[in-house]
Amino acid sequence: MTRHTDEEIDGAAQRSAQRFEQLADALDPSTADVEHTDDLREVAAATEAARADEARLRQAVEVARAHGRSWNQIALALGVSRQAARQRFSRKIHA
Repeated sequence: MTRHTDEEIDGAAQRSAQRFEQLADALDPSTADVEHTDDLREVAAATEAARADEARLRQAVEVARAHGRSWNQIALALGVSRQAARQRFSRKIHA
């Protein structure tokens, strides 16, 4: 299975969101028989917010590790096990 970097995944998601926005903006409601796209725009906005929050969380974990915080301490803050915290973030921090 091919692994992609966070940057590659983020870039692909951003390009998809931009393509959707371009298509949605290009629709002419007076000539097209289309449904409202407000719900889909909300999905795209929520996805972008989640992506930004994930990046902020990854950075916060990186700062905590740089300040000498243990995986146990970080896990407590995340509400997960030490193993789960380490598995989720250790490769992303060292990459």
